[in-house]
Amino acid sequence: MQQTKRILVTGGAGFLGSFLCERLLQEKHEVICVDNFFTGRRSNVAHLLEDKSFEIVRHDITFPLYVEVDEIYNLACPASPVHYQYDPVQTTKTSVHGAINMLGLAKRVGAKILQASTSEVYGDPEIHPQREGYWGRVNPIGPRSCYDEGKRCAETLFFDYWRQHRLRIKVARIFNTYGPRMRPDDGRVISNFIVQALENKPITVYGNGEQTRSFCYVDDLIDGLVRLMGTNDEVTGPINLGNPVEFTMLELAKLVIELTGSRSKIKYLPLPTDDPRQRQPDIGLAKRELGWEPKVPLRGGLARTIAFFDDLLSSDRSQQVAAE
Repeated sequence: MQQTKRILVTGGAGFLGSFLCERLLQEKHEVICVDNFFTGRRSNVAHLLEDKSFEIVRHDITFPLYVEVDEIYNLACPASPVHYQYDPVQTTKTSVHGAINMLGLAKRVGAKILQASTSEVYGDPEIHPQREGYWGRVNPIGPRSCYDEGKRCAETLFFDYWRQHRLRIKVARIFNTYGPRMRPDDGRVISNFIVQALENKPITVYGNGEQTRSFCYVDDLIDGLVRLMGTNDEVTGPINLGNPVEFTMLELAKLVIELTGSRSKIKYLPLPTDDPRQRQPDIGLAKRELGWEPKVPLRGGLARTIAFFDDLLSSDRSQQVAAE
């Protein structure tokens, strides 16, 4: 029988965190959800509040936290350019000070700890697809560096705690992930395209639309995180978690228009500074160590995500009409 654990999820009211909390509760664990609600939403976890094994704490992990737990999933950090560039100093502090505080907590209570890192540590990569051994090509002083370099420093801290204190660590490098509960204003490409398509507004494609991304549905990603946490202590990572099937932005835009039945046209805008041209994970290590690979195809995952946004926008419109 599986042992019940007391598990801390930082950023637990966010997009990924809320699905992770659900998964851990389904596995009969006790879950402490910590969030400062900068990008997380109470509505993402409201349905979990009646579960006696779930508790939510408003807290910013740039300050120490004192709880007794068996495992820690450190997901707290704004992950979309719109949000992490709003206050870049705080973004860096969340990655660096937050990692120090959570690692300190794990050391005090003897907990296993997982860091949600990112494919952004590879920057604008010179090799394709990206393997975990690649050191990356990151601009350390650019507008995205608060996130990129913050996550790189967090990885450094995790491995220094592992070497110096023999802490049990796991590091996951998460590639583009999508699904229900994404915020419509987060500036990420899938939420942008879906909202624009549902409102029959122009689909804004940056550059020539030939830059590529690989999109992993949220359920697959959460399964990868849980599998990584469950590995033997010798497996530290970093391990890429993402979908290796690559799409151009133009292909994605056309698919969203098709699935929504939108009248939207494609509008081209200048490419943002330091925007990566290609992003595709090599998941060979995840297959070998975790027995993991994504199962949900983009078309199926997009259909579920579109249904979520359609309901959300319809609800917003109804509230506006009622207010008038």
